[in-house]
Amino acid sequence: MVETNNYFIVRKKALPEVLLKVVEAKSLLESEQAITVQEATDRVGISRSSFYKYKDDIFRFHDNTQGKTITLTFSMDDKPGLLADLLRIIARYGANILTIHQSIPINEVASLSISVQVLPTTGDVAGMIDEMEQQPGVHHVKILAKE
Repeated sequence: MVETNNYFIVRKKALPEVLLKVVEAKSLLESEQAITVQEATDRVGISRSSFYKYKDDIFRFHDNTQGKTITLTFSMDDKPGLLADLLRIIARYGANILTIHQSIPINEVASLSISVQVLPTTGDVAGMIDEMEQQPGVHHVKILAKE
């Protein structure tokens, strides 16, 4: 039986603490704030075996998105200027907008999908999505696809 890679996007608050600490230890090593794995794991409070068990399977969302296309879906109020606000956020983070599809609003709520290309110069994608979720009138943002 051939094993295929399955990927999930999970919010930080749903992850076990050990996985978050593995990401933190990897960051310490990449930034050279820790020289050895032992030093990094001691600083974050996990065992080396936990680090090695998960190090290749957990990464920050932005670390694996460059050169990718991400499709986001939104449920949002039908309010003048709200789409423009979302597009400004995408522009500020430096992602390239590929497609925009908006439904006809029902009960003053519209469904929207936006596909963006993440470029090497694009800022933190998770931060971009968080900022869009915080916009007044946006009910939710979901990542529909990542190619």
